[in-house]
This record gives sequence, C-alpha cells and structure tokens, in this order.
Amino acid sequence: MRRLLASRQEHWQQRKRGLGSVQITVAEDPGLCPICSGPMIVQKSVPRSGQTLEHGPFDARETVHVCSDGCCWPSGARVTRRAACLAERIPQKHTVGYDVMVLVGLQRFVHHQQREDIKATLFDEYGVAISTGEVSALQGRFVTYLQRLHVAHSAAIQHAFTQDGGYPLHIDATGEDGRGTLLIAYAGWRRWVLGAWKIPTEHAAAILPCLQATVACFGAPVAIVRDLGRAMIRATSDLVEEMDRDIPVLACHQHFLADVGNDLLEPAYAKLRNLFRRWGVRPRLRKLARDLGRKLGDDIDRARAGMATWMNQYDGGHALPKGDDGLAAVRAMTQWVLDYPADSHDLRMPFARPYLDLFNRCNEVRCAVDAFLRSPPDDRQVHRAVLRLRDILDPIVCEVPFSQVARTLRNRASLFDELRDALRLQPRLTGRNRSVSAGPAQADRGQDELRDIRQAVTKLVGQLRARRPQRGPAQDARQAIDIVLHHLDKHGPSLWGHAIDIPDNIGGGVRLVDRTNYLLETLNGEIKRGERRRSGRKKLTQDMEHLPAGATLAFNLRDPDYVALLCGSLDQLAATFAALDADERGRGLRREPADPGPDLFAPPTAVATASLPREDRPLVRAEALRNRIHAAAKSRAPRTAGRSALATRPTED
Repeated sequence: MRRLLASRQEHWQQRKRGLGSVQITVAEDPGLCPICSGPMIVQKSVPRSGQTLEHGPFDARETVHVCSDGCCWPSGARVTRRAACLAERIPQKHTVGYDVMVLVGLQRFVHHQQREDIKATLFDEYGVAISTGEVSALQGRFVTYLQRLHVAHSAAIQHAFTQDGGYPLHIDATGEDGRGTLLIAYAGWRRWVLGAWKIPTEHAAAILPCLQATVACFGAPVAIVRDLGRAMIRATSDLVEEMDRDIPVLACHQHFLADVGNDLLEPAYAKLRNLFRRWGVRPRLRKLARDLGRKLGDDIDRARAGMATWMNQYDGGHALPKGDDGLAAVRAMTQWVLDYPADSHDLRMPFARPYLDLFNRCNEVRCAVDAFLRSPPDDRQVHRAVLRLRDILDPIVCEVPFSQVARTLRNRASLFDELRDALRLQPRLTGRNRSVSAGPAQADRGQDELRDIRQAVTKLVGQLRARRPQRGPAQDARQAIDIVLHHLDKHGPSLWGHAIDIPDNIGGGVRLVDRTNYLLETLNGEIKRGERRRSGRKKLTQDMEHLPAGATLAFNLRDPDYVALLCGSLDQLAATFAALDADERGRGLRREPADPGPDLFAPPTAVATASLPREDRPLVRAEALRNRIHAAAKSRAPRTAGRSALATRPTED
C-alpha cells in the first residue's frame, strides 16, 4: 500500500509539473479612491508571472486601476489600486512568493538543509523551479524579513518580559579560528535570541553599541550574565554606568571555573604533554598495536574469543595465555592505554586532564607487565611482545620528570576539584546548575542552594588562607593557592546576586538567574552543529563568516510562544511578511515618518583591530598592491660607500 501510494503521488506530481504555468486574469473590485472617495477607473493591464507553494508557477494578467480625478498621495505618486491577492503573495519586483521564501528560510536555518536539497524539495513537492542562486537570495531575504518582524514586535516582546518580571541578559560571542565572530544577546528566562551582530573581534568598542541597541529596544535587563573577557567586562560596566541603574553584572560560573583551572593547571599540564611527545609514547604504542594486529591477521576474531575466555577465568594468578591469545592480550593492554580519552568523557581542560589519565594508565599497565613477567610466558612471540610493551612504558616510570610533573598536576587538580565542589558545578551542566523559574517552592530551594554555595566558597577561602605555606620549600603549593585566591578576590563580587525580586503587581516572589551561560553556549553549539551537518565541513571558518547574524533569530521560531507573539503560527509567517511590506509601502505613499525605534541589527561601528576582516582581504591580497610594493622596493637609491642611501640620516646645519 505504501509503495502504491508513493507511486500515485509521484504520478500526480509529474502531471502537475507537466501542466506548466497556469494562465490567469486578475481583476479585483478597486473600490473608491481613499482620498476623494471617487470612482476608480482602469489604467492598464500588465503581465505578472510568479511561483508560490499555494499555486505553483503561473502567468497572470493584472488590471491596474487609478483615481478618475487624478488624486495623488502626499509622496506625489498617483493613487492606484493593484490586485491585493497578488501583493499578499508575491513581493514587488519579485516573482517568487512569500511562502516560498519562508520555506527556504526554515529549511536552511532551522533544518540546515543544503541548497540542492531545498531546490529538489520545491520542485518535487510544489512544482516550483528555481536555481540554487535564487535559493541563496531567498535565504538572505528571509533573514532580513525576520529581523524586521522581530524589531516591529519589540514592544510586544518587551511587554512579555514585563509580565515575567523582566529578563536577564546573557551575552557571549562565538566564532571559528578567530574569524566570523558572532555576538549574541539572549533573554535567559524566555530562551529567546534578542539580537546578533558580526563584530571584527571581541572589543569593548564593538560590543557596547550592540548592548545599547538591545536595551533601547527591549528595556533594561534585571541582570547581565557575561564571561570573564576584558572586553565583556568593560562593555557591561560601561552599559550599567550609562543606564545609572542598580543592575547586577554576573560572571558565568563555568567561565570563572575554567579560567581558574587554566591558570592553575596549564603550566604543569603543558610540561606533561611535552614529555609524552618528546618520548613518542603514543606513536610507539599505536605502532605496537598495529603490528600485533597484522601478525594475528585473519585469526584475530578467534584470538579475541580466546582472550575473552582468559579474562573471565581469573584464578588469582598472573600469567598470559599462549599463542595468538597471548598476542591478543598484549594488544588489548596496549589499546587500553591508548583509550585514555574515555576517562575524560569527552571533556577538555581543565575539567578533564587527558594526559594525566594517560600517565595513570601507563603506570598501571607497566606494573601489570612486571607481574606478568614474574612468570614469563613460554611462547617466545608473546614474551617479546610483552618486553616491547615494557620498553615503551619504561621512560614514564624511570624518568624523574614524569613523576614530578604528574605529582604537581595531581596536587593542583585536587585544589581545582575543591573549588568545583564548592561551586557545585559539574562539567556536564545539568538542570541542577540552571536557574529555577517556576513555583515559589522551587525558587526557595534555588535560593537555599545559592546560599549554601556561597557559604561553601567562603569556607574554602578561609581554609586556603589557613593552610597556605608562608615559607619553606612548598613553593608550588603556595603559588597554586595564590592563583585561586587571586581569582576569587578579583571576580568574587560578580559571582553572587542571582536572586531577582519580582514586583508585587505581577505576583511577587523571587526568580533566579542562571549561574552560567550554559543555554547560550548550547545555542552556539547548535549553530555550529547545524552548519557542519549542512556543509559537511569540520572547519567552519568560511561558514561562520558568511552566516548572516540575523539567522540566529530562526532558532526562536522553535518556541510556540515567540511564534504566537509574532505571527500566530508558522503558517501565517508569509502573510505577516506581506503585511510588513504593505505597511512600509503605505508609510512611503503617505510620507509618514519611519518607525523611530532603534536599528537593532545595524552593524556596529568599525573598530580598528589587528585582525584581517573579510572586507579588507580583497584589497590586502590584490595583485595590484603586491605590484606596487615590489615596484617601490625596486626603486630605492643605489648603495654608496657600503651603506644604503635609504639608511642615510640627514645632517643638521
């Protein structure tokens, strides 16, 4: 039945596409002149072609009416009436309908489809034939319309925030390899993107205008959550000072913990990493595993089964099996060492220390090898494989730098874990680390948890000051404690203040702001995952550069509340875009002033930085500039007396 249904659908789709463009005549009742209330008469008929999801491709003959008395709008244009049914479906000076643009935008920025896939969907399901270049143009127009709609409903969005008791403003920037930097302003309680901008680099002069536009559009936030970058700190401080309001500026606890961890662990971690690289431990282990796998050859499956039997029949002794089973056992131990990233659970420094995990596994396997060699295997091949594994791991056990650096790293990691436990912040952020925004009982529990966290951090500070060595050989312990205390003294005031009082007229009580930028970091991750899925590229340098900043608003369309506020439902989004154009045309004809609201998505003022922006790249890399530099370099004065004339200094009289 499914195959039959699919066959019939394909048959009718082919017949629909074979019909070609439908010929129609559009002649609506023009009504009366909106200025003099006089009759409207036919001026002319004009051809109009278009493509919509609703009708497919069509060719229309549109009748245009004008005022019989020749009335004109304040702009000087003559009063005319064109077919509303066409204006509501197709933008002026275009042939592709609003609904096609909406479908393209949703497929590109919400479902992350490629241009070819979008083009095929339009043709196969709706009979709409457009090029991939037109798909790209429709993507850009969709983002522009969505930005206009977002700004047009800023008052309604602000009213929704007022009913919530305000909104906490989360700000963060992301990019790829230092390019395509995307700054996002995010409403924490509603989980809505408020604005997004492409900035040349994280610089306070580039960030502050974006924050000012957000506040002008949606009102002052009840709190600001930011990372620990100097530019973010300065921009948020200037914004709060400019507003002259008591708004808490909160440091993201995750960024704070990562900043402390990097300063605390990175020096020792880098030394351990360099030691492993210098001795080539991982390449030699990989070569051993590869050689043993080749030696087993086609018998590897049987050897795996034999090794599994040996593992499950442990009798308290330490002897390796013979033959291929023994080689498989040595290979498995080698692979176990190389599988050290499994201990990190896909986390990075400082929440995980992969090279310290590698050191621990190497030590453990090296001790196991000694136990296996107390009763040397009778099989010469197995014995040689074990000795080879021992030789690879010997430097880790015998070389003093390994143990010294690992001991330092363990001690510092223990101190870092104490701070992490006090903050109750796990590497994989769970709901326990987020703010509680529903119900007085949950808010009370959240306040109690924040109070306990602050007390735990205060207690840890006292303990660190008490056990800090004042003198003697414990220099590293003293430096490690000083690093933690310095960060707590510097950023301590911005770590607290997450409880926000809600006005009594909207219910009163307390709502909590997220302790981290987890939600915004998750959004950044979704943006990059979507771009990777669409492009198939691991490096997103060019993708992030070409991604429109306003495309992040498409993620709001997944929230029914946001969609209902803007247009009711996604089915009405195309009609809402058409209404935007109709309102703009009406304002232009009546010469009414444009909406004086802030230009939320205007690019920030250019900031001179050391980076090479995309706009400067064609000039800097142009062949003409290279030729001018070469020509100027060759035209220097000849050398005289062993000294370049360019280096000759003028003498004073």
